[in-house]
Amino acid sequence: MSRHRITGAALVAGIAGNPVAHSLSPVIHNAWLAAGDIDGVYAPFAPADAAGFEALVAAGRAGLILGLNVTAPFKEQAFALADQATPAARLTASANILTFDAGRVSADSSDGIGLMLGLKEQAPDLTLAGRPVVMLGAGGAARAGSGALIEAGAEVRIVNRSRDRAEALAADLGPSVRVMPASEALDGAVLVINALSIQPDLDFDAVAPGTVMMDMTYKPLATPFLTAARARGLPTVDGLAMLIGQAAPSFQALFRRPPPPLDLRALLTAHLGEVT
Repeated sequence: MSRHRITGAALVAGIAGNPVAHSLSPVIHNAWLAAGDIDGVYAPFAPADAAGFEALVAAGRAGLILGLNVTAPFKEQAFALADQATPAARLTASANILTFDAGRVSADSSDGIGLMLGLKEQAPDLTLAGRPVVMLGAGGAARAGSGALIEAGAEVRIVNRSRDRAEALAADLGPSVRVMPASEALDGAVLVINALSIQPDLDFDAVAPGTVMMDMTYKPLATPFLTAARARGLPTVDGLAMLIGQAAPSFQALFRRPPPPLDLRALLTAHLGEVT
């Protein structure tokens, strides 16, 4: 059996967040590197604060890192530190991919791609154009997801504990986004997405039959949100589908090549010790 060798010429990339120890991204990307016999490594970085993240980006500018995936709480800072950005990143003023080249930083966002691919895989009959979607949360993942939903023609309703943060998100994304209380937002919604890292305070009995329920969290795979939805017979989309959807464009950006073929869901559910 071949072994993945890492030499002094290794390509180095990784993921930055805090916390980051729970992330499955190193499992995915290092498995791809091994499967493709690519001399490279994908490492986790946990900057203590905004200054630490800025120092990590400076290391990228200095040529020490090819690129970074970025997770909470640094997605908006990642966008702000970039010299240039793709339309997807500009739409939401956040980034989950930073690449470094000759001292310059480029920002991109594949979260929206991951969300849409996850929906396509696990809720293929869902129609979004002209339909209301409820987004629970107003952080970086909610921004990216809302941007993709707007591009798909959906009307996005933001439900968030901090109304000021939700209003700022709505102002950035335009008239297709509204801030509403959950009791009103659920009316007529075809999709409800939990973009919070915790169980949201949601009255599941107020959710109409057939409404698709999606959780961006993937650990555990069967989150309390999805478990409650399934107990009421609602169709669900798990966070692993979104993670897998955004991973391939991330690998392409960070390592400058497409990933080799690999059954990621089987790999990740085995890693998590869960079954789907």
